[in-house]
Formats: sequence, C-alpha cells, structure tokens
Amino acid sequence: MFRKIWTDFGALILRRPSHYQVAALCWHETDVGGIEILLISSLTTGRWILPKGWPQMGRDGAGTALEEAWEEAGIRIEDPQPQLVGRYRYQKRLAGDVPARTMVDVWAIRVDRLLDKYPEAGRRKREWFAPEKAASLVDEPELARLLRAAPQLITPA
Repeated sequence: MFRKIWTDFGALILRRPSHYQVAALCWHETDVGGIEILLISSLTTGRWILPKGWPQMGRDGAGTALEEAWEEAGIRIEDPQPQLVGRYRYQKRLAGDVPARTMVDVWAIRVDRLLDKYPEAGRRKREWFAPEKAASLVDEPELARLLRAAPQLITPA
C-alpha cells in the first residue's frame, strides 16, 4: 500500500517540472581595475541575492533582467547590452512553503549608477561586493561559483 501511495503521489510531487527565472548580475568597474557585483536582500528572508524574476510577456531574457534590476535595485545604465554569462539552479519556496526546482539564466549588466527612487526602494538593502565576497554571501552553491567566475565571464566595454 505504501508503495502505491509513493508511486501515485509522492514521486510525482518530487518530479514536478522545473521553474524558470531570469537574474541580473549587475556590476561596475572599480578604480583599481577590478569589478564589484551588486547584491540585494530578498524581501522575505533578507538573504543576499541577485535581482531576479519570472519571464515577462513581450520581453526576452535580457529585457526581463534589465526590468528586474531596475525594479529591485534601481540601476541606471547608459548602454543596455546585457550579456548572458551563465545559469544556476536552486530550490525556490513557493506559496505554502512548497519547494520548486528553479533554473535561472544570469545576464551581466554594466551599471553606471544607482538611483535613490525606484519601485522597491526602502524594501531591500543593496550593496556592492568584490566577486569573492559576493560568492561567500549567497546561499546557492551554483550561484556562488558563477559569482567567483564573474571577472572571467564579463566582457567590459
């Protein structure tokens, strides 16, 4: 009986299809020639993350990444040419604390400056970090590896 319950219900729940999001790896060059990465706090737990969200109707991955970076972090850019630099997976918690395997495409966006007024201002913290430090602050191991590799993945203009 337990085997039938597992086969009919439990295994199906664990094999639910992956969800997909788009993230913005916002960066700028430092005075000494390196880069820094912008992390923001999540709304629910306060942990450090990249700006990210679900795909948006009428926008490609780059356009979605730009919109999420504006709404969640207040970025200002002069030349919007996001660069796809990688992908990571994590367990997103949906409503009711239901885990969902989620694939995230990451677009690098060179940031000219941050604005004080943007849609989620006051609801999140935002801070620039060196890639190694940023990697040590995020919870997702695959994202941490991507952040450590960012200096080699990003093509400065």
